[in-house]
Amino acid sequence: MNVLHFVGAFFGDGAHWHGYDGIPGRLAEHVGYSLLALAVAAVIGLPVGLLTGHYGRGGNTLSLIATAGRALPSFGLLVLMFILLGFGLVPVMIPLVVLALPPILVTTYEAMRSVDPSPVDAARGMGMEEWRVLLQVELPVALPLILSGVRSAAIQIISTATIAAYVGFGGLGRYIIDGLYQLDYEKVVGGAALVALLALVTLAVFWAAGRFAVSSGVRRSS
Repeated sequence: MNVLHFVGAFFGDGAHWHGYDGIPGRLAEHVGYSLLALAVAAVIGLPVGLLTGHYGRGGNTLSLIATAGRALPSFGLLVLMFILLGFGLVPVMIPLVVLALPPILVTTYEAMRSVDPSPVDAARGMGMEEWRVLLQVELPVALPLILSGVRSAAIQIISTATIAAYVGFGGLGRYIIDGLYQLDYEKVVGGAALVALLALVTLAVFWAAGRFAVSSGVRRSS
């Protein structure tokens, strides 16, 4: 039996579309975990990356933080947080946020540093305040690269949020964990296929967001 047969059997089984273990419910849980982790990482990472990139300071520190964040094993951190903090959503969120911070921090910093200094200097020469220079001159130009960092973080979160199932939470990882325990490879392959499909949908959403949020002039020049 090949992978396509498992995928077809999983999605073709009506029992997988209803109840607490149904695809809509598990998908909603997975998206919820992912959105929450991405929102927390963005609230932390975007302001830090914007400010350090704007002033040109802290790049080495951000690189060290990013390297350390990438080196931490998400599953090991999940187990450690579960032991220290007990059962709850926080031990699940911490590894996901730590995973998402490096691409957001570093990419945002690099995006701000890559902006042509000529319009920035001209804006300052016209007497624009620093916060207006950042938001009205630098940010629109840096936005495509910033969105790529957030997109990368989102994909990593979606792929890794399956670890929530290891500590009793839901999401698409529930199919993978339960399927392995039950030797139900149809469920394992189906869960993995759903994660992959969700990642593809996320890529499409960020592509659409880029078309909507980034000005046509910036898109043509990038």
